[in-house]
Amino acid sequence: MGTFSLENKKVPYHLAIIIDGNRRWARKRGLPVFEGHRQGLENVKRIGKWCKERGIKILTLYTFSTENWKRSKTEVKALMDLLKEALNSRKGHLKELHKEGIQLRVIGQKERLSPSLQRLIKEAEDLTKNNKEGILNLAISYGGRVEILEAIKKIIKKKIPPNKITEKLFEENLWTGKLPPPDLIVRTSGEQRLSGFLLWQSAYAELYFTKTLWPDFREKDLDKALEDFAHRHRRFGR
Repeated sequence: MGTFSLENKKVPYHLAIIIDGNRRWARKRGLPVFEGHRQGLENVKRIGKWCKERGIKILTLYTFSTENWKRSKTEVKALMDLLKEALNSRKGHLKELHKEGIQLRVIGQKERLSPSLQRLIKEAEDLTKNNKEGILNLAISYGGRVEILEAIKKIIKKKIPPNKITEKLFEENLWTGKLPPPDLIVRTSGEQRLSGFLLWQSAYAELYFTKTLWPDFREKDLDKALEDFAHRHRRFGR
């Protein structure tokens, strides 16, 4: 366990993390880029457990952006293979997630993924859909601008009159659906930008940036972010 104490402290209901720094982590060690991504996946497996222990109910991880498709075919294939491994119901990670009572959801352009990965996503979502202990959102082929455009298209397709379009209705047509917006967004690796992550949903999210590269992000780093959040005064414009 880390050092963060829940006693008399507010904990984010929804935590979102931009997982960044896998490639830099590998290069610093003279390792192939793939090894950085593999270590990053190992950390994805750990973070869910740490969040559950601290009472965080929703965790959203930015794992692969729409811009990441521009990377080399070799790197993209390696990333997709890792995702397939993580989402395979016969492997340990998904089985453990299901055992912990966590519901898995994937948000993003699923149609851009390979048929085999789409099938694994559907199987994983179906397997865990009735779980009540928490929600893990994996943002794969995700971009905030694309998400907003897709929401507009859905609303147009439903032929909803303009005077009936509210913020609530718009939010329900986003990939995140009826989930509450993130309370805290953490970005690793020292970069201080959202890079298109949850653009609509992040309007009043607290932001926390750490120089720690994602594969090195540990319980103590999570606790530092939660400690910082616990001392924020969220006024929501009031």
